[in-house]
Amino acid sequence: MKTKLYIFCFLMFSACNSIETNDTLSKSDIDYIRSLNLLDKDEQIHRFYSEYKKRVAGNFFTDKRMAKYWIDERDSKKNSIHSAFYNEIQAIDTVYYAGATYSPYMMITKTDGKQFKVCADGKREEIKAFFEEAIHLWRQKKAAN
Repeated sequence: MKTKLYIFCFLMFSACNSIETNDTLSKSDIDYIRSLNLLDKDEQIHRFYSEYKKRVAGNFFTDKRMAKYWIDERDSKKNSIHSAFYNEIQAIDTVYYAGATYSPYMMITKTDGKQFKVCADGKREEIKAFFEEAIHLWRQKKAAN
């Protein structure tokens, strides 16, 4: 019995969500993100990562903004939705090793001082590409203003 429990736990914790793009997300995923007011009709998601189910958790950046959401299935008071358009972002700090139980993340600091994390996990190269593309877009949009 213990062996079955260990195998079950191993499979649960080793199951890994992958980084996705606008092309790999389903229409219902995109519509759901729009329903959270985190995506305009003309906005394209560049990269997306969910640390759980997409209806519960999402971290992404688009051609206009960076965003994160957590929707608590049992208590809506615990819902957390954050977004910042590129011109509202003052700084982005990356943390590649956040401890054994946490995903790597970018700490987004807005011009009003508020902060939120945008997480991504996967192979190191994928995480690096996620972070670098997000930072490149932010710098590009910041320079255009």
